[in-house]
Amino acid sequence: MHTIGKALLLLCSLTSAGEIAAQTVSGKLIDENKQPLPYANVVLLALPDSTFVTGTVTAEDGTFSLNTTTPNQLVRISSIGYNTVYKPIQPANLGVIQLTSDTQQLGEVVVKADLPKMQLKGDAMITTVTGSVLEKAGTGEDLLNKIPGVSAEDEEVNVFGSGTAEIYINGRKVRDNSEIDQLSSEQIKRVEVVKNPGARYDASVKAVIRIITKKAAGEGFGFKNPFVTRHRRTYGWTTFDQFNFNYRKGGFDLSGTLFGGKFRSGNNQQLGMITYLDKLWEQEIDARDGKNTESNVQGVLSLNYQFNEKHSMGVRYDMDKYFNTISDWRFKTNVYTDKELYETNVSTMLGEYPSTKHSLNYYYNGQIGDWNIDFNADGLWNIKEETQHTREVTNGDTEANVNTFNKNDGTLYAAKLVVSYPLWQGSLSFGGEYSHTDRSNIYINQEGILADDDSRIKEGSTGAFIDYSRSFGKVDVQAGIRYENVNFDYYEQGKHIDEQSRMFNNVFPSLNMNFPIGKAQVQLSYSGGITRPSYDMLRSNTYYSNKYTYQTGNPFLKPVINQDINLSASYKWINFSFIYNHIKDDIIQISEPYSDTNPTISLLNIINAKSYNNIISSVTLSPTISWWNPQFMAQVYKQWFHIDGKDGELTLSKPRMTLVWRNSFTLPAGFLFDVDGTYYTKGHSQNMYMGINSLDVSMGLYKSFFKERLSFQLQVTNLLEKDDVDCTIYSGIKTTTDYITNFRRISLTMRYKFNATKSKYKGTGAGESQKNRM
Repeated sequence: MHTIGKALLLLCSLTSAGEIAAQTVSGKLIDENKQPLPYANVVLLALPDSTFVTGTVTAEDGTFSLNTTTPNQLVRISSIGYNTVYKPIQPANLGVIQLTSDTQQLGEVVVKADLPKMQLKGDAMITTVTGSVLEKAGTGEDLLNKIPGVSAEDEEVNVFGSGTAEIYINGRKVRDNSEIDQLSSEQIKRVEVVKNPGARYDASVKAVIRIITKKAAGEGFGFKNPFVTRHRRTYGWTTFDQFNFNYRKGGFDLSGTLFGGKFRSGNNQQLGMITYLDKLWEQEIDARDGKNTESNVQGVLSLNYQFNEKHSMGVRYDMDKYFNTISDWRFKTNVYTDKELYETNVSTMLGEYPSTKHSLNYYYNGQIGDWNIDFNADGLWNIKEETQHTREVTNGDTEANVNTFNKNDGTLYAAKLVVSYPLWQGSLSFGGEYSHTDRSNIYINQEGILADDDSRIKEGSTGAFIDYSRSFGKVDVQAGIRYENVNFDYYEQGKHIDEQSRMFNNVFPSLNMNFPIGKAQVQLSYSGGITRPSYDMLRSNTYYSNKYTYQTGNPFLKPVINQDINLSASYKWINFSFIYNHIKDDIIQISEPYSDTNPTISLLNIINAKSYNNIISSVTLSPTISWWNPQFMAQVYKQWFHIDGKDGELTLSKPRMTLVWRNSFTLPAGFLFDVDGTYYTKGHSQNMYMGINSLDVSMGLYKSFFKERLSFQLQVTNLLEKDDVDCTIYSGIKTTTDYITNFRRISLTMRYKFNATKSKYKGTGAGESQKNRM
């Protein structure tokens, strides 16, 4: 059938050949779910022998354009997993083209033989889920945790070598990572991992994960209800339930989430501090009896209307509230001077930390001619209060009570506009973003041990970018530049503090090239980025932790500037990556004496470190062996970090290795069994030395019933309880050793879904980097 279709299109092209002249051919690709289809191949062929003339790949929004050179030409459109389409070059605007799945190509035998599990395309490493064992991974989080170079656990998703990832589902920015857990792996078509995001993303974004799902179920009402219960030794049970619903009729789409849970956590920690002053001061802190309990309620409601294939708009409201928040921490501290016991202290800290956050998003996504428009407007309002009562008994008889109150109140307004247009056989994107932030801080210490604080931060942030992508034969090139301006104003008791108020202007270029070498695909990229300190880091007052430890912020902190070069290569089931980073003004926490008159008090401060370099190299192997799907990853991190010590400058450069071995077994009766292991070696990271080798072994068993409507998943993490931390922190005249014991965790997840559909909401949000800082 493909041959006949091609012949007919060739005939149509030949018939009209004499009636047209050279022109620009453009269009937009969508998949079966009517979502934009990026990184598809669009090739211009000469007739009658179908020789290659030029080619390009579709942009993230699915658009493309090519300049024809003669009338006798034909457009071929292809993408892995889809039927190839041929189009005549008349009319020049091909409009919206929908590709259909190649059911033969997605058959079991062909998938194992022909479809690569990993491939480099555009700016991303793409893992195809459809037709592979990854469809049975479980939740979306379980799936991400099996993607090469990605770690996902407890709603925290990281890309090895890059850091925390910003996540998109069908182009929509994920506000809460619990959304990922709502997805079933069977709903996901592919996952795209971007280690060096381009100029269109905020400069603070270190990595991006784009999740593209399959076609949603039909219209009507549907829901999903996951229930999770977890147990960790000493801390007890954590349980939460989540109800997700969706109603779709025509272009109207209403969806929502109601989440409720009670969480328990704790601390099993031992600290040692050594301070070199007129004498040698040492502290031994036993903090192995600390527990936290909190209740959480979240609600989401979104309205979406798709007028037609080219225009849609919607609004979304999110609420997140923590209550019944109780912390109960116990410390026993021995203080030594020149190796002799100076005093002993036993302290009890009781605290509450309720918080409430509201957010609102409006978006419009549309296409006017060849122009694609994406507009978002956001508002965020949050408030958090923290009350702490500390009772301290020194040397068994002297008692003291310390009471503190801290309140943060924050507001943010933001807007973002992104415009895309096919230009010069490529795709041009440009846009801008503005956000205004207002955050106040009140701190009160009833006993007057530390000064009270009444401060305020107002910040205006403006960003603009331009990005262009184009293919030159088999070479894909993407280049962009981003400009950001931040006005930071600091107030104390309503008075503007000039010396702490500053302005920042930064420019961040990016370049990405993707090209084949033989049968391997290679990606080389460069990008500049920034990490701005959180507002909590920028406070100027001192906080009370306990008798021996105070904390403070640093309003003079500079943002961290990084420049990254990334080389990646992919061949079948083998992937290699090498990253070089140059980091300026990295933010580290140090411990220094609070005063010379009382050296037993340690002040935890935040400073900018000296510039340094690091490299991260990794190799990932992901073959498929019948019913066994192993994945092995070896990564080496090495830095050249320098910090002043008591006897001069220290060089912290011992490399640290991470070994990950994941195994997925497809068993009879539809069971899926996982065994994973992660091993970390000793080594340096920033001003820290990880002093022990640690091992995390996890197991999981998944089974679904009633055509995937009901599923159960049993998981055990840190099975051998060998995932401990022994960290030594170097900070000038003081050295801190922190030993943390992690316990085994058992988790049972039950999910039930009925006619589950996914929202068509396309809002990507605005001011995301500022929200993270709040």
